[in-house]
Amino acid sequence: MADEMPLVSVLIPAFNHERFVQRCLDSVLEDPYPAKELIIIDDGSTDATAERIADWVATHCMDLPIEYVRRENRGIAATLNELVARASGEFLRPGASDDYLLPGGLDAQVRYLLAHPGKGVVLGDSIVVDQDGRKIHDSGMCDLHGADKKLYRSDDGIRRAVIGQWAIGGPVALIRKSALDIVERWSEGLRIEDWDLFLRLAAQDALGFIDAGVCAYRIHGGNLSKTRHTATRVANLAESRQVALRRACLFDEPYRTLLLAQSHRIGAKISFLQRRLWPLALHMLAYLALLVLAKLRLPSVHPAAGAT
Repeated sequence: MADEMPLVSVLIPAFNHERFVQRCLDSVLEDPYPAKELIIIDDGSTDATAERIADWVATHCMDLPIEYVRRENRGIAATLNELVARASGEFLRPGASDDYLLPGGLDAQVRYLLAHPGKGVVLGDSIVVDQDGRKIHDSGMCDLHGADKKLYRSDDGIRRAVIGQWAIGGPVALIRKSALDIVERWSEGLRIEDWDLFLRLAAQDALGFIDAGVCAYRIHGGNLSKTRHTATRVANLAESRQVALRRACLFDEPYRTLLLAQSHRIGAKISFLQRRLWPLALHMLAYLALLVLAKLRLPSVHPAAGAT
């Protein structure tokens, strides 16, 4: 059966997740999809993550094709790009060493991409678990991020969703490797690298969606996106604002205006954290004005044939 299915490369960038990485790797082995390889890069972990991976690889090296690299820290985007370069699969499943796959997710996503050759990526949903693996939410998209899943039923809706509310919790994307030849890979140097990539994919109408849980997204004290450190939050938001401004040119109207509105919304968040009232007011006025202008031009959301 493995010979009949396309190869999926499961890509795991690992960094300082000694407590969680074994569950992540076990989930790749447990998923019943038959044609898969596992590629792992330890990105300069300073805890026992690398040793945990090495022990796991030694135990399971005969169970599926595995490549494991341990090297100095280069950051998440550079690590993902190196993983892609090492991958042999037609499809790529980027993971995270603190999250884990749910059985059946790979098969469902592969079948979607086989049935929709015009799509480069299919997104799924996640469940949300705590640091001990206890389920907190049934849907990362809805319960954690408050997303409207109806938007993901059409190309127009997906563009709106990716621009207006980044609601992708966990490693839920299966990527056609050839899609990265069109939009390039992850932008190195970014800390919040996923929104930048998916904006570029959304501009190409390359995204599809299945309403199925394909991974468990783990919430714990080390999540970069959940930090409460004000300076770090400001830096992350400032980076996101630059991404929005830089990628606006990829979109036609009214989506370009919608992304510019989002840049002002992010600017308002920065001003709020910095307690700068006048810039906060100006950003909110610009956001609301651009949002109204964009929404006057937006089509009604109707599911498009082949979009889901």
